[in-house]
Amino acid sequence: MEFLYNVFVALHFIGWAIVLGGYLASLGSPGLYTGVFHGALTALVAGVLMVGIGEASVWGDGGPSMAKIGVKLVVALVIAVLAFVAKRQGARASDGAVAPGVKHAIGGLTLVNILVAVFWN
Repeated sequence: MEFLYNVFVALHFIGWAIVLGGYLASLGSPGLYTGVFHGALTALVAGVLMVGIGEASVWGDGGPSMAKIGVKLVVALVIAVLAFVAKRQGARASDGAVAPGVKHAIGGLTLVNILVAVFWN
């Protein structure tokens, strides 16, 4: 089970890298890469599966705080919804433009989620 847990950890990291990288790469354009939505879903699903597997068998010492996991889950859900909204906005606009507030909220919340993961002990 530890191997499977590590696979989901890697997928979780890759998902957030896609979200943050897609946001940073799109700063010079009015749109947002559609991969950001897929990266957010990947990170969200992998994170939920990670916690499930960790609770079931890997975390012998109780694992991380469930409050931390809850905060990360809520932030990840908001990011996924915003990425979906951005994907829809980009598809409707002729130039693929996305509202700047939505775009920057995705980037900012992604950084918040990363900082929560690193600094909340």
